Amino acid sequence: METVVDASTSEEANGSAVEKKPIVVFVLGGPGSGKGTQCAYIVEHFGFSHFSAGDLLRAEMNSGSENGLMIRSMINEGKIVPSEVTVNLLQQAMEESGNDKFLIDGFPRNEENRAAFEAVTGIEPAFVLFFDCPKEEMERRILNRNQGREDDNIETARKRFKVFLESSLPVVEYYESIGKLQKIDAARPIEEVFESVKTVFASINEKED
Repeated sequence: METVVDASTSEEANGSAVEKKPIVVFVLGGPGSGKGTQCAYIVEHFGFSHFSAGDLLRAEMNSGSENGLMIRSMINEGKIVPSEVTVNLLQQAMEESGNDKFLIDGFPRNEENRAAFEAVTGIEPAFVLFFDCPKEEMERRILNRNQGREDDNIETARKRFKVFLESSLPVVEYYESIGKLQKIDAARPIEEVFESVKTVFASINEKED
């Protein structure tokens, strides 16, 4: 019996399934705004895979590669790592995850990051989750974290916050202008923040159903 194969089935057979496009949510906020904590809750409750751009960069940095040495130098100076480096690390992590729902934490950090991600992956975010938190509260949290990270000191934190204001806020404003920004008041206790986050992600589940 002859089988008729439509275009979408053919693409799937060739290993480039386009039936279900990945759901990507960018998570932005200043250093100490609580992104990592909230992402862990989202993973547990909604089945997303969480990739922190910073964690992927630190892993590469600690690998001792030439790329890693360059990343270490730039992060210590509070600078932004070249877009192609970060996008390649993120794409590799997404491909290896086996999931189709992703939280990308701390990215895009600037307009170049945003454009590079969409150009390389062909994916636009479902929305951007922005944790809005006052500078003073973020500094207090960073000093209290005691995670032993070499960038956890007030001088580097202030450099990172300055870079965030100069480079990342325009990205936040861009996504707000096209109706893809979900702003969360992140100065509240963790549980209260997550109640707001749950409301946002529940709407994704409703659309999938």
